This record gives sequence, C-alpha cells and structure tokens, in this order.
Amino acid sequence: MEDRELIPHLFRTEYRKIVSVLCRKFGLAEMEVAEDIASETFLTATQTWGVEGTPVNPTAWLYSVARNKASNLLRRHQLFEEKIRPQLENEVNATDELEIDLTEKHVDDSQLQMMFALCHPLVSQEAQVGLCLRILCGFGIEEIADAFLTSKETINKRLLRARDKLREENIKVVFPESQEIEHRLERVLTTIYLLFNEGYYSITKDQILRKDLCLEAIRLCTMLVENKLTDTPPVNALLSLMCFHASRFDARFSESGEVILYNQQDTSLWNADWIAKGGYFLHRAGRGGKISTYHLEAGIAYWNTQRDDTPEKWERILEFYDKLLDIKYTPVAALNRTYALSKAKGNDLAIPAAEKLNLTDNFFYFSLLGELYIERDAEMASRYFEQALSLAKTSTDKNSIQKRLNTLYN
Repeated sequence: MEDRELIPHLFRTEYRKIVSVLCRKFGLAEMEVAEDIASETFLTATQTWGVEGTPVNPTAWLYSVARNKASNLLRRHQLFEEKIRPQLENEVNATDELEIDLTEKHVDDSQLQMMFALCHPLVSQEAQVGLCLRILCGFGIEEIADAFLTSKETINKRLLRARDKLREENIKVVFPESQEIEHRLERVLTTIYLLFNEGYYSITKDQILRKDLCLEAIRLCTMLVENKLTDTPPVNALLSLMCFHASRFDARFSESGEVILYNQQDTSLWNADWIAKGGYFLHRAGRGGKISTYHLEAGIAYWNTQRDDTPEKWERILEFYDKLLDIKYTPVAALNRTYALSKAKGNDLAIPAAEKLNLTDNFFYFSLLGELYIERDAEMASRYFEQALSLAKTSTDKNSIQKRLNTLYN
C-alpha cells in the first residue's frame, strides 16, 4: 500500500480501536476527549511520516503516540484530578493508573463493549447507527451525511445529542449483565442490520460508500460471532444474511449506478466466496430451537443465490416469506413475497395479491405491478410504470423506469 493511502486506511481500521479503549478507560462522558486524542494521533502521523518516513510498524507507532497523548493530557488536565483519579483510587498498583492497554484482546473487548454502550436503549435507533458509523467504523461526518442523504449540520447535531444522552445517563462501556445480554444483543443486531441496509439499499450514488457500509456491518457482526458471550444463532443468521446479500453486490448496479433488478442480474458477477461464507454461518445459526427473522431472511437470501430459476426454488422462497410475515409484517417483505408468488404460482395469483397491498406511496409497488401486467395488458403496465416514475426520487430510478416504459413502446 502506498504511503499516501496508508494513513486513511489506518484511520478507518485503528481510530475505532483507540477511541473504544480510551472510552472504556475514562468513560463515555469523555468520548469527545477520546476522539480528540485519536484524531490528534493521526494528525501527528501525517506531519511526522511526511518528514521522517513511515515507521516499520505503523500501527504500533500510532498506539504509542495515542498512549503518550492520553497520559500527558491526564497529567496536566484538571479532568484527571476531578474525574479520573477517584475512579482509579482502588487500583492495587498506583503506577499502572495511567497505562492505556492496547493489546489485541483488550482492544477487541473494548470495541464490543463500546458497541453495546452506543446501542443502549436510551439512545434513538437513528443516532445509534450514526454513532457506530463514526466511532466504530471510522466514517467522517461528510460520509455519514451522504449515507443518510442529509447535511453535515444535521449529523453533527444528531451525534451531539446522542453523546449528551450517554453522558447524562452515565452509560458504562461494559458488557451487559448475563440476564440482560440477550435483550441488549437484539438492539445491537438491529443497529447492524440497519447499517447494512443503509449500504445495500441506499440511493446514494457513491458506490464505494455503499460497499464500505456493508463491509463495516459485516465486520461488526463478525466481532460478535468471534466472542463466546455473543456467538448466538441469531448473530450467525444475521451474518449469513449479509454474506449472501454481499455476494450479489457487484451485480446489483450498472456502471452508471442504476439498480439492476434481480432477474436481470449477471449471475457471473455473484461472488462464490461470499456465498460459501453465508452457507457456513447459516449452518452455525441452526444451533438451538428458536427461529429469528434473521434466520428466515437468511433462508430467502440463500435461495436467491441459487442460479437455477425453477418454480421449486421460488416455492421455497415463498414459504420463507410466509413464515417471516407471520412473525413480523412489513410492507417491503409483503411486496417481495408478491414477486416470489408470481415466480412460483404465476401472475394470475400474484396480481390480485399485489393490488391488495395498496402501497400507493411506494414506487417499487407500481414498478412491480407494471412488471406483472406486461404480458397481460401492456396499456395497464404502462400506467403503472408512469405512476412509479412520478414517485421515483432519484435520477437513476427514473432512468431505470423510463427504460422499462420504452420497451413497451418499441
């Protein structure tokens, strides 16, 4: 990796580790101090490495500088005497009170504990995703704003409110108690799921950002799988689901950024390694008798990676959707079920099922109806595509729908 690419890469991989360890040491009340120390560490690296060259072990250099900056700040800052020292008075060895433990196990544990802290129920779901992107994924404010399709000012305010909430409620960077961990883990999984979806279904034009969001969600979930306290069937099911989806990422978008529908994707672009990983974690998810929504969605995603377009395949997908909707109804799942129904049982059954959904504010709904009516009634299909076009918000979606309309007229 070239020197000019190294520091941005290390920022993405090491910033979160430094901040997590410092917050675990000093508490979430000093999150901004931890972020400042981490940011200053990378600023020092930029200034120093440009003159002296890249050190032999860049990561160890960063950890050493971060450790020294933290210790120096504590020694000279009133914060140490008023807030930190009382927390450390009970430590057996007073000489160790300023040590910042950046060993691999401590770093990994700190990141997991940070994940639970940031996903605390007292923080809004939207803010949890933003905090995880910033603290645990190393995304800049501008990148987060692009992901949420909003302004940097909005993101800054959202994160500030979330930090204030964590500080006011004195949330600790620790693992939840054993009797609480399952409930808290659900919240963490929801945040990771939403983070992945921000990347996979985002309408931002930045395809690199989309992919990075997905990979960060997979990384966070992998950390949960690798820890015995959080290596549960639902965690493995979610990781399986994301791996299956990631396998088709490159086939979902054209070079111009337009979404390519499932039945029009180039299956040679599907990634076999990701499919194999998805299968591995789906197998591990089979432990225990409880079936979560992640299990069912992973089952659907698995069948969607099977290239043979047979009625049997779609019948299995339809079964999974039926079970999923029994547990948790969502309009998106109901809409997707209708497409599976058309493939498994034909359009004569799918059309009335789709029309019953009546999702009149959803352009995907009218796009699907347009597809279902193409062979039966081209004029009706055209009307539905026109309605979809009127509801589409991005130029790429509008272009995609217009292309379908053009095929009807030619």
